Amino acid sequence: MADAQTPTDPAPYDALLLLSFGGPEGPEDVVPFLENVTRGRGIPKERLAEVGQHYFRFGGVSPINEQNRALLSALRKDFADHGLGLPVYWGNRNWAPYLVDALREIADDGHRRVAVLATSAYAGYSGCRQYRENLADALAVLAEEGRPVLTVDKLRHFYNHPGFVQPMIETTLAALAELPAGLRDRAELAFTTHSIPTAMAESSGSPDDPARGTPGGAYVAQHLEMAHLVAEAVAGATGVADRPWQLVYQSRSGAPHIPWLDPDICDHLTERQEAGAAAVVMVPIGFVSDHMEVKYDLDTEAVARAAELGLPVARAATVGADPRFAAAVRELLLERAATERGVPVARCALGRLGAGHDVCPAACCPNPRAPRPAAAQA
Repeated sequence: MADAQTPTDPAPYDALLLLSFGGPEGPEDVVPFLENVTRGRGIPKERLAEVGQHYFRFGGVSPINEQNRALLSALRKDFADHGLGLPVYWGNRNWAPYLVDALREIADDGHRRVAVLATSAYAGYSGCRQYRENLADALAVLAEEGRPVLTVDKLRHFYNHPGFVQPMIETTLAALAELPAGLRDRAELAFTTHSIPTAMAESSGSPDDPARGTPGGAYVAQHLEMAHLVAEAVAGATGVADRPWQLVYQSRSGAPHIPWLDPDICDHLTERQEAGAAAVVMVPIGFVSDHMEVKYDLDTEAVARAAELGLPVARAATVGADPRFAAAVRELLLERAATERGVPVARCALGRLGAGHDVCPAACCPNPRAPRPAAAQA
């Protein structure tokens, strides 16, 4: 076999789809958006209006769509700068521009083989399989409409790709620098991500992935790996080798009787203040951009809790449209394209877990309610 090489040819792919969650862009959008998010769960409209207060306090606008527009521009610029003549489209799960409309546009423009970047870096039902279920649903609609058949391939998880890790290291260092000079070397790190039911966390990932040593558990394992990579680099940059850090959770939304991952960030801040922590930097490694769950759950709720406690805090920015992340997407696409052509290729990943699988096994990250068709799986 030939030595692995750096690929430059996107074939067989002729388009990239940026696939994201979506969010409201005005007060009138909030409840319909939340109805889309919670469809099939029987939640009354009155309850959705209560939940929507998080959005209404920001004018009914989630930052996520604007941030996806910035990422879309960054991807197009990076592709153009590197001579990659591949069009980039954008579709959302829960709000316009909707996924099915994006796939219609792709088909009508004559493209047939689509690489998909989902804006979630980790394994898990909500961050991976549900997007693949959404793809299967949208492709079924196109088939019913008699449109040409599209083949879609979701790019692998990118939590340990240097283009995702390095920007988070720098934003963490920048957040430390926001603290008073006397607190910077004593500040702790709280790596935050979305809480999910513990049963869902335990079933996340591929049951036959030997990288973790045990079946499932990829959601937590991958976040711990990302946190370790950032904490290790921050220690090297600051010369503070024993800086405490912990993976914590936020944005729980489930019934109180169902166990979810914890501790919650606000509870963690309380515990650390009681333990005598000097300051805490919140590092949202579970999120690609500064969308509502970062702006409200961290910048509003967690900051308010810290103020009540008299605990100094700072918050690291997310990766967003950083050019290095856009370059990472290009590299992931070209890597997958080479693999599809049977060309040996270097798979870029930092840390101990290595690069994840390209194609999700059928038993990967199961739907917690009932099995459903999912695109891009073995």
